[in-house]
Amino acid sequence: MRSKHSLDGSWIDEVLYPDVEPPLVLDTLNARVDYIARLCAAWDFGVLPNATVVAEVRKPDWRQAVDECRLLTSPAYHLLRKWHGLEELSYLGQELAYIRDDPNLAHV
Repeated sequence: MRSKHSLDGSWIDEVLYPDVEPPLVLDTLNARVDYIARLCAAWDFGVLPNATVVAEVRKPDWRQAVDECRLLTSPAYHLLRKWHGLEELSYLGQELAYIRDDPNLAHV
């Protein structure tokens, strides 16, 4: 993923905004929740975030946005909740037997 850095150090991953012009900053709770939803959706489909993006959304000031997003069908969202020490919520996504029952998963 490509990140755009502004003069004040803000960053936005342009790939996450194919439908609208990317914002220059994510300074509201709504903008951050939207970013988390876009990030998790892309990540779940194999578009991996770069290290800068991961480092940013792991910062404590993203905790409220992660908690309020509630993208319960997203494995990436549940990982973000775990990173922020948030209460575990029910995963409502698809559970694939070929992954769930893979004996090698214990070694990953």
